[in-house]
Amino acid sequence: MAPALSTTHVHAEEWSGEDVGVGDVVTALCRLRDESAHETEGPDLRTSVMNHLAWVPAEWEEAAVETLAGLEERHPSRGILLFPQPDAEDGIDAKISVLAFPLQEQRRHIAAEVIELRLRGSACRAPASIVNPLLVPALPVFLRWRGRPRFGEQYVDQLVEICDRLIVDSREWPDVPDAYSELPFERTACSDIAWRRTERWRRCLARMWPGIAELRKVRVEGPLAEATLLAGWLRSRLEREVELEQDDSETLSAVDVDGSACPVPREQPTSSALLSAELDEFGRDRVYEAAASAAVTF
Repeated sequence: MAPALSTTHVHAEEWSGEDVGVGDVVTALCRLRDESAHETEGPDLRTSVMNHLAWVPAEWEEAAVETLAGLEERHPSRGILLFPQPDAEDGIDAKISVLAFPLQEQRRHIAAEVIELRLRGSACRAPASIVNPLLVPALPVFLRWRGRPRFGEQYVDQLVEICDRLIVDSREWPDVPDAYSELPFERTACSDIAWRRTERWRRCLARMWPGIAELRKVRVEGPLAEATLLAGWLRSRLEREVELEQDDSETLSAVDVDGSACPVPREQPTSSALLSAELDEFGRDRVYEAAASAAVTF
């Protein structure tokens, strides 16, 4: 069994700089790691299991930082947060934090690293060249994209190319379900937090089988993304059209099929827990891919 971690970090080393180069960031990171090892009681364990990238436009910054803070030490990783500022003067501002989380009842620590990069002006257009030297080799790359990615744009495609899994939340998109047709399923594994929010409801609907085998209409009270994905899932599983009736709501709160209500699941997990669940996935989700495709094509 893995050693238990504390709920707070006991030590942090930080560095920040304006108008820096990637080499400056690498040098500062190495220095902070050495300083952290000397300052904490007992050795640090470098146990990163992934590279965790996040593309965070200004309107999503507060929500993204709150969500990532909620992850705490559950996913030891090298986190690289990219804050694009395309209208600013060219340059890169950086902040690095090395956090030491204690292992309970042991004189050792888990060291996590967070690199925050503000990409100004032209730096926004070539993010992969900036990120690549900062990745931990031989570890998977997860990319969390806040808001609607502009698939086909060079800066988006660059980051999709270097990631092993793209994590989005289509609840943040204004153009679902049509937008699902642009997801790069053949280029990388894709996760959708909106899909994850439907998981408990899908389990409830599955328990209603075979009573729902002949269903013709599903009514969903909730955001359009979750509603269309639930309808797409039913269509892809039943291999036929299922009519969707959607009542808009901030949260997914009710589902019924042909007038029969689905039992309400327990309270949905937090945004941090939802992201954490996606960071535990490594392969392609063929069921999600089929549901997203059916949300568009039927």
